[in-house]
Parts: sequence; C-alpha cells; structure tokens
Amino acid sequence: MFTEWFNAWHQWLFEQVVQPALYRFGWMSFDEMAYDWTHLFLLGALELVALWIVIRPLELWLPVERWEDRKATRVDVFYTLLARLGILPIFFFIVLTPAFDWVNAEIRLAGIIPPSFDNLFLYLVILDFADYWRHRWEHRFHIWWALHAVHHSQRQMTFWTDEREHLLGQLIAAAGRAAVGLAVGAPPAAFLTVTLVTGAIESFSHANVKLSFGWLGDRLIVSPLFHRVHHAIGIGHTGRVMGCNFASVLPVWDILFGTANFTHAFLPTGIDDQLTGRDYGEGFWKQQALAFRRMF
Repeated sequence: MFTEWFNAWHQWLFEQVVQPALYRFGWMSFDEMAYDWTHLFLLGALELVALWIVIRPLELWLPVERWEDRKATRVDVFYTLLARLGILPIFFFIVLTPAFDWVNAEIRLAGIIPPSFDNLFLYLVILDFADYWRHRWEHRFHIWWALHAVHHSQRQMTFWTDEREHLLGQLIAAAGRAAVGLAVGAPPAAFLTVTLVTGAIESFSHANVKLSFGWLGDRLIVSPLFHRVHHAIGIGHTGRVMGCNFASVLPVWDILFGTANFTHAFLPTGIDDQLTGRDYGEGFWKQQALAFRRMF
C-alpha cells in the first residue's frame, strides 16, 4: 500500500514538476539522474516529517535544556534540509559515481567479485564499524577535526544537529561510506535503506531529550544520553583518544575499543575553547569559511 502510494507520488512529482523544469532549461541529459534525485527527495522529506512528529514533542516534554532564544538552532535546520532532501546526496552521486563505476569495473575485470551478503543487518554492522573509525579519526587528526568542529560547536543541540557538518567533511564521509558499500557489494537499495535507518537513529541521538535506554539499552544502541556525552564540553574532544562515544548506532565498537563513557549526566555541549571566546561562526557560510582557517 505504502509502496504504491510512494511510487505514484514519485512519478507525479517527476513528470509534473522536475521533468518540465529540465526541459525548460535544456537539461534533459540529466533526466535519469533527476528521476533518482526525485526518489531521494521524497524519501528524505518523508523521513524528516516522521522524525519531527516523533522527536519534537519529546524535546518539548523532556528537554535537557530550555532556551528562550533558539536562533542558534536555525542554521542546523538548513544543514538538515540540504542533506536530507537529496541536494547533497545527488551532488555526491554526480561527483563520485563515475569514479566508483570505474573502480568497480576494474575490480571485476581483474576477476575480483565483491561479496554480497543479502543481509541488511550485516550491512548495517559493517557500515557502522566503518563510521566508528571515520568518526574517531575526525577527532584524532587536526586537519579533519578543523572540519568536524563545525558539528561540535553547536551549544544548543537538537535532533536537527545531526547533519550540521562541513561540506568537505560530508564529501569525505560520503566517499568513504560509498567505498565501503562498494567493497562489500551492498546493492543500492540495501545501501539506501541502511543509510536512512542510520540517519534516523543519529537524529534521535542528537535530540535535546533527557532520555537513556537504561543500563543494557545504552550498550545495545546509541541513545541521546550516550551521544550527548560525546558532545559534552571537556569530554567530547579530550583525553588520549581525543574523545569518547564515537559510534553512530552500535555502542559495541566503543566498548570493544575502549572509547565508551557511560557517564550518567546530561552535560552542556560544545567545544572547550568556545568558553574562552573562540569564534566558530553563527551562519552557514561563516562556519564553512572558519573551518578552512582552522585547518591552517
């Protein structure tokens, strides 16, 4: 039922809105790609509406913090719309697909056939493991942290904060994730499904909600409490491994590799040197520019 409804809307949006626009501007060569983008756009829009319906009432009911002025959260909404409505994904698709198609063809010409597990949970585990190490390295290496600090500089963290990332950092993450998916032979549908599930869990873990899943639950799946500790001032980017609680979905990686911190406290979020006045920018473009300055 839902699939039929979704396909009908997808077809209508493409034929009535997207395709006429392509024809108007002489971009019909992008017709097939635009069809895929329309699919991503609808999926992203539905996911955002569902997340807002579920999570926003929780943020009003059980907030960690209440702010009279929510101005700082507005830019995160822009980041989220940019990422979840298919604008960034289709750009990465245009940039990365030719390269990965070439790599895939070369691998197969060499007689190497990527494995295919036909198991969504296994793909989720593999991609989550890769995300753990990528996230840990974002904290470990200065140049990478300069980009990732855009994400951590939010002092008013909400479920919108998940997609608050530097564009270059997002490109690196997308390339790495696509490479892992290619290496393990994840079909496009499986890769997209895992990405949507992971994104929903990550949005919830960033929510301004005073909620944990209990002693056992916090060790099975990343909760708002577990991830808030990762963002906490004085904890989230300090220590021997430059932080803690790096997992996106499964805390088992933090437990196995010694980076888990099960502090049961909902602490203020941000970066230490913000307290001494370092500027991380309020608007989108300033945040992007300051990140490049920090790199050097």
